[in-house]
Amino acid sequence: MTPRRLDLALQGGGTQGAFTWGVLDRLLEDERLQLAAISGTSAGAMNAVALASGWATDGRRGAREALRNFWSRVAEGLRLGNWVDAWLGWGQAAGAPGAVPSPMQMAWDMASTLLAPVHADPAVHNPLHAILRDTVDFDAVRGCRDLKLFVAATHVRSGRQRVWRRAELGIEAVLASACLPTLFPAVEVDGEAYWDGGYMGNPALLPLLAETPTLDLMLVQVHPSARSEVPLGGAAVLDRINEITFHGSLVKELRSLAILRKLIHDEGLADRPFHEPLFRKAAALRVHRIEGGEKLDALASAGLLYPAWHRLLELHRAGHAAADTWLTDHFTHLGRHGTVDLVADYLGGDVLNGRPHAAAAPRRAPG
Repeated sequence: MTPRRLDLALQGGGTQGAFTWGVLDRLLEDERLQLAAISGTSAGAMNAVALASGWATDGRRGAREALRNFWSRVAEGLRLGNWVDAWLGWGQAAGAPGAVPSPMQMAWDMASTLLAPVHADPAVHNPLHAILRDTVDFDAVRGCRDLKLFVAATHVRSGRQRVWRRAELGIEAVLASACLPTLFPAVEVDGEAYWDGGYMGNPALLPLLAETPTLDLMLVQVHPSARSEVPLGGAAVLDRINEITFHGSLVKELRSLAILRKLIHDEGLADRPFHEPLFRKAAALRVHRIEGGEKLDALASAGLLYPAWHRLLELHRAGHAAADTWLTDHFTHLGRHGTVDLVADYLGGDVLNGRPHAAAAPRRAPG
């Protein structure tokens, strides 16, 4: 059987990046799939470049090994200090029911609200630099012609999105994509300062629409589409604010795509030829989603009692299982129709009847 081509959009989310690692591990196991392009932000960008680095060396097996090496080095960093805890978001578990924040976490929470890091060399002050340097061969990434790569960051002065393509990618671009401004100094690339890409594109979808011919797009989403309860307590409220902030950029892109598709359908244009390639792609795109959901909260909270590597492996297993379930239930839809109904999910409540729309289970999308 001819492999089904698939583009990936990898959301950033700190610790949940290990969930995405598990999803990628399962997708790479399946030779019925051919990964064509990846757009990633923050932890999603790190997963993307690790995968590409390994793929360029030894195909699927090399990609899986490179991803494991990257997260193994993250676990080693966790044993040496609490900086990765902050970046990975494990402090969020302090807002979980029954959880008690550690003195170190409380000190970090206070300091991060009062202090902003000054300009500094990321190679010296950002430990993620050493992890990427030791686990990702960026020459191999730039030479990996089997994959298109897109990494997004936020340009500090203009507030606009910056996207690097595969041939431009270096360690600074990936660090910029993962630069939380309350944790790390802004990362400079070509004399310009950048912060985490999640503020403007988590991940960036437009490059996958405009620059690849693949019609099946898989969202690997670590932030839940909706939560069942309203957060209580200061820590939980702040966690939810941050989550909405970093998930909102993806929601806005998907809503824009949904509006365009609805207009094409309502105006009877779906069967007409489009001169503009972006319109053709938007009309024909088949969207799918593998989502971590609220269960990732429980893994992060329980994980505080276990070593770092154990925590990462739990998230990896959750991602692997979620991808396996999706493939079992929906593989036959690839190349035929989408399993996410963008119009219903992103316009059904807000635009049509004024009521918020709750997340629904994956389903076949019209067309």
